Amino acid sequence: MSVRHALLALLSEGPKYGLRLREEFETRTGDVWPLNGGQVYTTLQRLERDGLVESDGTGGEGPRKGFRITAEGERELAVWLRTPPDLSSPPRDELVMKILVALYVPSADVHAVIQAHRRYLVELMQQWTRIKEYDAEGDLNMSLAIDAELFRLDGVARWLDAAEARVNRAATEGATTWADAVQASTGNQTRAPLPRQWRERVRR
Repeated sequence: MSVRHALLALLSEGPKYGLRLREEFETRTGDVWPLNGGQVYTTLQRLERDGLVESDGTGGEGPRKGFRITAEGERELAVWLRTPPDLSSPPRDELVMKILVALYVPSADVHAVIQAHRRYLVELMQQWTRIKEYDAEGDLNMSLAIDAELFRLDGVARWLDAAEARVNRAATEGATTWADAVQASTGNQTRAPLPRQWRERVRR
């Protein structure tokens, strides 16, 4: 999440001081991402250093110091809004790592690991759904933010389902781990690092 550009977006509406920017950031993002004051002021200082905002010189360094966006800041904001985030490489997802590592741990029950994480995801989704039903009614920003989180968690849960199905299939075919399945199908071929490995598999 780019706090830098979120603050520029808030300042594009007109001059504001630090405390108000913090309050509006949390409101506009559905109160899903709390922001501490120190982060707001540090970010504003960097934006001012880069010529993207300018201060009015009043209020010292406290919460009443006013800021306004510059023309360069407007251009920076416009470019950011239209530039897709870099999704070309998968993130280092801790949950994915745990499942992959569990395949190699002799004492680990991969199915139990998957079930534990699935239960946790279901509980989280239920909590977010309750918040959406009782706290986000009529709040478009909060509803959109919670929708995004629910879709993300649902995607993770579906990945766990797919992972369990693959593990079961590998066991049925006589391969005890994913590494065994790869070796059985490719021999002793050296695996390329991610994500190049995936691209090479697509070409085959």
